[in-house]
Amino acid sequence: MDRLIYLAMAGAQATFEQQAVTSHNLANLGTTGYKAESVSYRSAPVQGQGLPTRTYAVAATTGADLAAGTVQRTGRDLDVAVQGDGFIAVQARDGTEVYTRDGSFDLNPEGQLQTRNGLPVIGEGGPIVIPPDSTLSIAKDGTISVTTNGQAESNVTVVGQIKLVNPGRDSVVKGIDGLFRTRSGGPAESDPSVTIVSGAIESSNVNAVSCMVDMINLARQFDVQMKLLQNADGNSQRATQLLATNG
Repeated sequence: MDRLIYLAMAGAQATFEQQAVTSHNLANLGTTGYKAESVSYRSAPVQGQGLPTRTYAVAATTGADLAAGTVQRTGRDLDVAVQGDGFIAVQARDGTEVYTRDGSFDLNPEGQLQTRNGLPVIGEGGPIVIPPDSTLSIAKDGTISVTTNGQAESNVTVVGQIKLVNPGRDSVVKGIDGLFRTRSGGPAESDPSVTIVSGAIESSNVNAVSCMVDMINLARQFDVQMKLLQNADGNSQRATQLLATNG
């Protein structure tokens, strides 16, 4: 009887975890460059006597959907969106190189190009610094050119090039901070085939309708697991009563 309790609890826990992931994805529907998280489970057979259909739910893999979101035009000079596969290299707070699809950038008081979360954008020579009192433009290969305000537009200076990488979808993992890292832990090589669109951002790739349908289905599955637990408890109580009566 207790085996049914363990099976139902394993199923309920797996359903609860899936519901949490789906809710997190739905909460990031409006997050620039967000990639929907996913989790999958496999069945593990129960040891001992019993039907072979009685299995535990065991977490198998966690990952992210790397499908591209919709490119939205903003007209803002500091906004870029990656076209197709690829990532923008930024520097994490621990100094390591990490990757993102969120190309909505800002300048800090020192003129350093950074993400909205304050992470420096990495160029081929390190973090990129924009000179003060200048207008910038970003080419599709990530090259950043600036023109000092008040000078001729022909007086253009290249200050850096955003590092763009494409290590492959199977070679990166998404961290709890929403940033991507290579599975090896080392920096990825620059990929000249990766291009960006200036004056645009990439929207989240979360499908709201799909998430809502999943949440309804998961809620029903959780309810079934709870009913199994109640049945197991009821069976246990009745068995106890029978033993007490016969005794």
